[in-house]
Amino acid sequence: MTETENINPSSEDKEFLGKAPIGRLLARLAVPTVVAQLINMLYNIVDRIYIGHIPEVGATALTGVGVCMPLILIVSAFASLVGYGGAPRASIFMGKKDKDSAEKTLGNCFTLQIIISVILTVVLLIWNRDFLMAFGASNNTIEYGVSYMNIYALGTIFVEITLGMNAFITAQGFAKTGMLSVLIGAVTNIVLDPIFIFGFDMGVRGAALATILSQALSCIWVVAFLSGKRTFLKIKKNNLGLRSKITDCRQSSRFTPGLFYCSYQHFNDSSGFYQEKFPTYQL
Repeated sequence: MTETENINPSSEDKEFLGKAPIGRLLARLAVPTVVAQLINMLYNIVDRIYIGHIPEVGATALTGVGVCMPLILIVSAFASLVGYGGAPRASIFMGKKDKDSAEKTLGNCFTLQIIISVILTVVLLIWNRDFLMAFGASNNTIEYGVSYMNIYALGTIFVEITLGMNAFITAQGFAKTGMLSVLIGAVTNIVLDPIFIFGFDMGVRGAALATILSQALSCIWVVAFLSGKRTFLKIKKNNLGLRSKITDCRQSSRFTPGLFYCSYQHFNDSSGFYQEKFPTYQL
């Protein structure tokens, strides 16, 4: 057996990142990543399509779930805070041939995602009604928003790990695998939505349940890959302890949640202005 035959897939991908032309790298990494982002949008689009077709209350329910969007984006933003801050750091260590530090970064980010998930879950379960009212929910729509968020909040950990850890898969050159992890959840959500919303007559709660189960499936896929043989960086038990030197390195992404919040607050302020001008469209 030749030396070339002994190279495992992860080594090939690592060498590819360091030696391939920029154009090939863009085609191989950027296109699947952009497609994954587009696929990720399907979660909310599909939910809205099905919720809008709920008999009698579809329009009101759709408005109530729509008000949940800022909270959902804030959850996603915290995943980006860790994932898109930690993955480039791990890539730098990989470029320095420092695999140990790269895996410590991965382990720290994994633990931090879990901690953030627990905090966000508690906050959303306790104060989701207050947040939704602040984001523009009315007395007619608030119950639909609360019903959706009470279930969605329980799946926060799946969202955080899936989005945050998926960045480490892409950073190693496995862009298609990262895209597949998103696609698995999106397709599952498309299948489960009508079953829970209409089949089990759960309404908006069914949409939320379908979403978190889909995210759970994606989460299992991501963790299984980062613990398997193909990946160069692995989640290891001895790297799960938090180290301040590593966790402090995510400064570049720390403002992401604030930007999401500010943009959506501005959107809702604008919505309030038009509701005053055109009260006929208020629900």
